[in-house]
Amino acid sequence: MSDQVLTGQTRRWSRRRAFLVTALIGLAMALVDQTSKLLALGTLSEGERIPLIGDVFGLQLAFNPGTVMSFGAGSTWVFTTISALATIGLGVAATRVPSLPWAVAVGLIWGGAMGNLWDRLAAPPGFGVGHVTDFLAYGDLFIGNLADVALGVGVALSFLLRLLARRDSRVPTPQ
Repeated sequence: MSDQVLTGQTRRWSRRRAFLVTALIGLAMALVDQTSKLLALGTLSEGERIPLIGDVFGLQLAFNPGTVMSFGAGSTWVFTTISALATIGLGVAATRVPSLPWAVAVGLIWGGAMGNLWDRLAAPPGFGVGHVTDFLAYGDLFIGNLADVALGVGVALSFLLRLLARRDSRVPTPQ
């Protein structure tokens, strides 16, 4: 067998493995997010905040029809559409991740998108206009959920990976 064929097979296998890792991280994150929301629904109330770190961080149930800080609350269907398209796009991106770190980044973003999309599709007040369940209270700034955390960590990791790739491309390689 030629070296070229072996390289192609190895590359395909690595991409398959990277997709598998991406999909597993995404699905695990979506399941953890939905499980945490069910726990929050069963144990927290909207009017009461449970402080964990003074006034800086606590637990409080909230239902968000919009995005961060309820921006766009009257356009829930728009965010549902954007979330659905992003979830599909991330699924396609998952087939093209070049490395394990990128699989982790894309998997976290994909899982966060799936977690919040599920709320928009299945939560009250109805299909496509459901409110996202939030319960992580960040001072008086906003209340979020684990899907939001996954999205933030995944985006931060992808920026870091891009920054490292850009830095590495400027460093001459030893001969």
